Amino acid sequence: MPENLRSQAITQGVQRSPNRAMLRAVGFQDADFTKPIVGVASAHSTITPCNMGIAPLAIQAEEGIRAAGGMPQMFGTITISDGISMGTEGMKYSLVSRDVIADSIETACTGQSMDGVIAIGGCDKNMPGAMIAMARMNIPAIFVYGGTIKPGHLDGQDLTVVSSFEAVGQYSAGRINEAMLYAVERSACPGAGSCGGMYTANTMSSAFEAMGMSLMYSSTMSAVDPEKAENTALAGKVLVEAIRNQILPRDIITRKSIENAISVIMAVGGSTNAVLHFLAIAHSAGVPWTIDDFETIRERVPVLCDLKPSGRYVATDLHRAGGIPQVMKMLLAHGLLHGDCLTITGETIAERLKDIPEEPRADQDVIRPWDRPMYATGHLAILKGNLATEGSVAKITGVKNPKITGPARVFESEEECLDAILANKINPGDVLVIRYEGPKGGPGMREMLAPTSAIIGAGLGDSVGLITDGRFSGGTYGMVVGHVAPEAFVGGTIALVQEGDEITIDAPARLLQLNVTEEELEKRRAAWKPPAPRYTKGVLAKYAKLVSSSSLGAVTDLGLG
Repeated sequence: MPENLRSQAITQGVQRSPNRAMLRAVGFQDADFTKPIVGVASAHSTITPCNMGIAPLAIQAEEGIRAAGGMPQMFGTITISDGISMGTEGMKYSLVSRDVIADSIETACTGQSMDGVIAIGGCDKNMPGAMIAMARMNIPAIFVYGGTIKPGHLDGQDLTVVSSFEAVGQYSAGRINEAMLYAVERSACPGAGSCGGMYTANTMSSAFEAMGMSLMYSSTMSAVDPEKAENTALAGKVLVEAIRNQILPRDIITRKSIENAISVIMAVGGSTNAVLHFLAIAHSAGVPWTIDDFETIRERVPVLCDLKPSGRYVATDLHRAGGIPQVMKMLLAHGLLHGDCLTITGETIAERLKDIPEEPRADQDVIRPWDRPMYATGHLAILKGNLATEGSVAKITGVKNPKITGPARVFESEEECLDAILANKINPGDVLVIRYEGPKGGPGMREMLAPTSAIIGAGLGDSVGLITDGRFSGGTYGMVVGHVAPEAFVGGTIALVQEGDEITIDAPARLLQLNVTEEELEKRRAAWKPPAPRYTKGVLAKYAKLVSSSSLGAVTDLGLG
């Protein structure tokens, strides 16, 4: 089998002389036309600290590819900084960017007949966007995480960007002064790298390592440490070998490997966004997977790691404590990981983990021993009821009382809700409802980090509930339920809630219920009218037309084939 299985379409034969002429201009020599052409999808950007260190990593990837006998071709893809766009109209483009990234990687790789691709990403949607493209194209591929940020420090405390969001709530509630607000702001983000807790970026990078699509230990490395560059060059070499051996993404992304990924997400206390993204990844890979599968895994996997947002430590602490491989080995030893799954190196998960001890080191407490977990079962719960007949997602760690019944406080947008919180108009026992923020209604499922952090900052985290058809940041914690489906824009029950209605959030019972009679709901449903779309042209309008329910992953190509 030729190494340039796909790229020979543009490099071989008399009729491809013009194609080769173009390739010569970018550095190809006679001997290079039989080598595999390997895409380097770089998400470098100075928009965000998450991606500002990726350019030198892309160069390292090129060097690794060349050293292994491949011909790299670098191209760019976009990113949106969730942390910067949070709380604004711009956040509507965040989830949209996942699909733009997937489409752009597919377009470049397929349009240029590339033999494989290494994608390097940082901010939240880079990871799932790249993986959706890899699964869709099914050409040899590897993902490299741009690396996590190191923690900021203030008064002996580790800080992340979420500290700054929470400081806004603390300041508005009179719990800190303006000087402290700005001190936190100046200290929270010390340099390059993705947000430091087990938020969405670190969650997805960890999951890809567990799934076998990234090299082991790579997901918790700091963006600025030398090992990150070395690991990226190695990834380039591994990819070229995968091209030679035709190890394809769909050989790796299977139902078993997705179960491995979700098990690790539960064990590390990862982001609610993983539910949305793995539904989409499974769809692209042709793997049967439903929202209820997350609940099945949650029931059997303990939370082993004490990580922010609700815990004490950040990703670099996890790295020093043994990283994702240590967590994986613990799960494997207790029958909660499929050791026979293939990895991009050609080895199985069990083979890659064979030299790692079954229990974590005693000189650290980031990773708990098996008999002393943070929580006995996982933290991402799927709640259903008349408010979410298709399902919703709650993160139930860090919550003193995972049950609340209280009066609805209804808001038609994130901004309305945040204004009420900051004006001290929310009372203990209230259940906040933020609607028309779903995939179609927003459109784009904005993350609600600003209001949830303001609730925490105001000291209401254990006494107030919040539900939304939008999303939550990986930095969110508290009694919050997102991804409510069907969403308000398509007539889901969340659209029928009225101010003062009684709502029950019961995480142990997996229940999200509007305590209104079915007869009354039918009256309200008959009177409800769908709102006009907020956008009628441009990318958001196209997205709203195409996007599926969040319970199916908010994918944009459902039912096209």
